[in-house]
Amino acid sequence: MEGVMVSVATGVMNSLLDKLTVLLGKEFRLHNGVKLDIAFLKDELSCINALLEKLANMEVLDLQTKVWRKQVREMAYDIEDCIDDYMRWPEQQRSSGVIGFFRVYVQKVKELVGQHGVAQQIKELKDRIVEVKHRRKRYKLDTEVDRGTNNVLSIDPRLPALYVESSDLVGIDIPRDHLINMLDDGEPSLKVISIAGLGGLGKTTLANEAYKKISWLFDCKAFVSVSQKPDAKKILQIILSQVKNKDCANTETGEENQLIDSLRGFLKNKRYFIVIDDIWNTQAWKTIKCALIENTCGSRILVTTRIASIAKSCCSPHHGTVYELRPLNEADSISLFYKRIFGSEDLCPMYLKDVATEIIKKCGGLPLAIITLASLMTTKLDRREEWVSVCNSIGLGLQNYRVEEMERILSLSYNDLPYHLKTCLLYLSMYPEDYKVDMFQLVRRWIAEGFVKVKGGRSLVDEGISYFNELINRSLIQPVSIGLDGQVTACHVHDMILDLIVSKAVEENFITPIGDPLQTLVSQEKVRRLSIDYCAPQAVMSPSSLTFSHARSLSIFGYSEKMLSISNFQALRVLDLESSMKLQNCYLQNIGDLFQLRYLRIAASGITRLPEQIGELQFLETLDLRRTWIRKLPASIVKLRRLIFLLANGSQLPEGVRNMQLLEELSGVSMYNECSKDSLQELGSLTNLRTLRLTWHISDSRSDRAAYTDILASSLGKLVSSRLRFLRIVWGPGSTDIPLHS
Repeated sequence: MEGVMVSVATGVMNSLLDKLTVLLGKEFRLHNGVKLDIAFLKDELSCINALLEKLANMEVLDLQTKVWRKQVREMAYDIEDCIDDYMRWPEQQRSSGVIGFFRVYVQKVKELVGQHGVAQQIKELKDRIVEVKHRRKRYKLDTEVDRGTNNVLSIDPRLPALYVESSDLVGIDIPRDHLINMLDDGEPSLKVISIAGLGGLGKTTLANEAYKKISWLFDCKAFVSVSQKPDAKKILQIILSQVKNKDCANTETGEENQLIDSLRGFLKNKRYFIVIDDIWNTQAWKTIKCALIENTCGSRILVTTRIASIAKSCCSPHHGTVYELRPLNEADSISLFYKRIFGSEDLCPMYLKDVATEIIKKCGGLPLAIITLASLMTTKLDRREEWVSVCNSIGLGLQNYRVEEMERILSLSYNDLPYHLKTCLLYLSMYPEDYKVDMFQLVRRWIAEGFVKVKGGRSLVDEGISYFNELINRSLIQPVSIGLDGQVTACHVHDMILDLIVSKAVEENFITPIGDPLQTLVSQEKVRRLSIDYCAPQAVMSPSSLTFSHARSLSIFGYSEKMLSISNFQALRVLDLESSMKLQNCYLQNIGDLFQLRYLRIAASGITRLPEQIGELQFLETLDLRRTWIRKLPASIVKLRRLIFLLANGSQLPEGVRNMQLLEELSGVSMYNECSKDSLQELGSLTNLRTLRLTWHISDSRSDRAAYTDILASSLGKLVSSRLRFLRIVWGPGSTDIPLHS
């Protein structure tokens, strides 16, 4: 299960390049002319892929570049779909149309390259090394990319937070006073305090309020913003100018080490108070910290960041504390919203109060969201229907009501992500609003989609968990369940973050969400990933203009009499059905047609059996049946030789389980009286198994019960000596959890 990267930035380009390499191998005996076409595609698409990765680091793209990028990504999807269909068949059944197919796409690539500034048609040269070196120069976009590498917004969107009047703030008194007590505690040694929390919670505002209140107690002070792309030299110069109370232009200049020496010399015997606002990486902190000498004058450093690990690293080992800023409570949220619009709650018209309450609730205590939406509502004071429309638009990407300030600030966290994490974050827009997302389910879906790449010898699951933890760490998703080991096991996406990622996912044709009658985000292109929420009030059907046959992922929440047939989705990698007891077995009758399926989850109590066709899904890695009532798995289940996770709900341990050698987790299977000893013995051959959850139903009255228990003990011994790390056996009314350590 090697990870081939798929991302929102490059689409399936890396996966496609890998398959083009396979086609050039000996297994596929292709004509020389076809091989030349494939080699051309591979070389040219490799160059385009590098360009796509570079574009991913640009925050602003012109319309022409966006259109070209979308054309390239869509073409890559189409080529891979055709190759997948070609490669699935035995040699004698493969279509002879492959020659024409590659010729068509060679021409399309040449046209796209020509559109984007290639001076002449690329020809096959004898020396391909020289060609690769020169090819990049023929793309005019490179000069634009180089100019755009440092392409950032010219105005810091957090700037207004520094100039809010204290009388206009709500809910600031308690956290401010708490923070001041931490800062002014009489301790003579240097102390570093970090304020951590989601973007838009008011970290800068809180730091500025504390700064204004107590900075007069110190010999010198400075307040400096670091941002995502810090200029260390400039930051040090600003700090030096502020602590010396001089104009920046009149402050000494020099290299970083000279500025650091100047600051250390000036601060050596002074009680200083420095606020370092908006730190994004530890390297920036390490550079700044070199200049802030440790003394015993009662000096204080206050840091703000969205990233929990950075908050902790800034504090240690300086007797510091991480102050986690929380959302506003309900009373303060209400007060802030009404104060911004009407001056007080009493002045709000009664006919708007119910809508206002719903808007405030959707803001989730996020001051930025409350303030921004309140500013929007001041233009709609007497029009209830517009208030209702704005309220309903929250959770749908805010396409109709583009709230610039909120989006720009929340986008800072998004833009700072490496593009593999951007992909994983955008994928969360597959889930409905307020959905509790299970961490392991999400990671397995990421893996099936190809978003996770093995690094440093870790397994794909461990790497995926590290992706999940990093999104938690950056406050982009919020933990809602934590295991005994401290690992977050489920998360929630704040409504305002969801608005942002839905908007971006739809813009990139990465995900198409359907379900609300007010939904205006439906793409008119080929659908790549589809999420349908039939649970939404007055849920609507998908437009007939959409093309589903190329969709890679389908999530269905709820049930409809007119549910889309899975036969329409030939290219699916992920199928997640979270329905009700109304979903019947017949819905799965054509499941075998989904030959590319990697992940199948069925959460519907009306499903009591799987079709024998399930054994045809030769790429299936995850089969999650925990919320079904399937008691006996089809015999063909053991043909799934690539299956890694088999999660059932009391299903009988299948005969022939030894064939499933890649299994790492086997959960929810049962040993009934009708089970043979052979299947239990075969269990011991699954040497890759790391997790086993088994229910024991062998009756005490059986004369051969002792033989069964002996075989179980023997199989468990083999598993423990291999890779088994977690075992749970439910034996009658009781159960035992046995954590196994190497």
